[in-house]
Amino acid sequence: MGADHSRPAPPTPPGVRRVLVATVVPLFLVTLVAALILWPDRAPQVDGGGDVPRYHGTVTRVVTEACPPAAPTPEGPASAPEGPCGTATVRVEQGPDEGQQVETPIPDGPGAPTIAVGDEIVLVELTDPADPESSSYNIAEHQRGKPLIWLAVLFAAAIVAFGRWRGLAALGGLVASFAILLTFVLPGISAGRSPLLVAVVGAALIMFVVLYLTHGISAQTSVAVLGTLGSLVVTGLLGSAATAATHLTGYGTEEATTLSMFQGNVDLHGLLLAGIIIGSLGVLDDVTVTQAATVTELAHANPGLSRLQLYRSATRVGRAHIASVVNTIVLAYAGASLPLLLLLVADSRPVSQVLTSEFLAQEIVRSAVATLGLIAAVPLTTALAALVTAAGRGTATDRAATTAGAPTPPGGGTGSARPPAPRDDALQALSAPRAASQSPDAPARWPDQERSTDTAW
Repeated sequence: MGADHSRPAPPTPPGVRRVLVATVVPLFLVTLVAALILWPDRAPQVDGGGDVPRYHGTVTRVVTEACPPAAPTPEGPASAPEGPCGTATVRVEQGPDEGQQVETPIPDGPGAPTIAVGDEIVLVELTDPADPESSSYNIAEHQRGKPLIWLAVLFAAAIVAFGRWRGLAALGGLVASFAILLTFVLPGISAGRSPLLVAVVGAALIMFVVLYLTHGISAQTSVAVLGTLGSLVVTGLLGSAATAATHLTGYGTEEATTLSMFQGNVDLHGLLLAGIIIGSLGVLDDVTVTQAATVTELAHANPGLSRLQLYRSATRVGRAHIASVVNTIVLAYAGASLPLLLLLVADSRPVSQVLTSEFLAQEIVRSAVATLGLIAAVPLTTALAALVTAAGRGTATDRAATTAGAPTPPGGGTGSARPPAPRDDALQALSAPRAASQSPDAPARWPDQERSTDTAW
């Protein structure tokens, strides 16, 4: 989660560090206590009595044949037979028939796997209800374990090779995120806890662990943590108001309806809000870390910038970031809902009815609330970062400016102004206006600090 936007920042004044510690530590303790209170006593028991045995196998032979004609139906003549038809010989690699060759029908129908000799597949053992002693095997799907493992290895190797220690920390944060989701959030919701409360506490716990593990313990990271936490609260409040105003029940998808049949104690309305919170967290932390790092870099490049100037400059960066992130959110939801969008295209109802139906209104609310939470994160985090970055540096900045503007006493001495360092010369040359547009009397300084750098349309 998140991205590395930072470099070693100047030391934070002790007073500011104490304020941040006094703010962040109690919030972390409250999150930890809430997680312990909401932690499920035991994992929910799932009835596995209806599960059929599944075993690994390898296809050793495939024999295809013509499909028999389909029987006529009362609605009309027989349809053309669907294929492929025939049998496949599979070597069983697990279970009571391990090492034996068994024959299975070639899978057919929508979504059936296409098999060939040498494919590693998954077999299901079906028992005849009339004769429990009689059983047969069918091919369910391909084995995907090895390709997924190699993809995960490539994923981890690329991150570590490019990010080095920072990439390794990011992988640790990813593992911690999934650990919290699998051991706290999902079991807590399955146990009947409030999905919204569990999601907020789980997201806050993920945020504390991942941000400090990935970006280190610093004032800049603490600002990002506070900005993320505040934005999560705003997102939760907006989500509650939006779902209440649109009367969403949470039954907008087939998965939610199926879940209600198997686990009736799950609050599907709260589960919808929980999904919005968890889905927003991954983008929120990138926005808040970026804004905190931007303010730090601006203050490092020009220590003379005031809090208001830092805020305005960093907010302009935030606007550009949000403009791209909004498109990312909408496309991410659209990509995950392509079957739903295709159904909408084929729907014969008026567009107004389609847009206001629950299954589409749910996606609209999800995207809009997540975007509003991101927009709120920019001014909130930027204001906090400007306060923290500029705190305790006013006296030193004013003294440096006074010293730089004072005439050099004859003979030098301790009161003489410090000669500009090469880095200061470079910054001044980069920040000075162009020679063609600069009058001879204009002082060389940071270009108009109130001027917007946004490109005109």
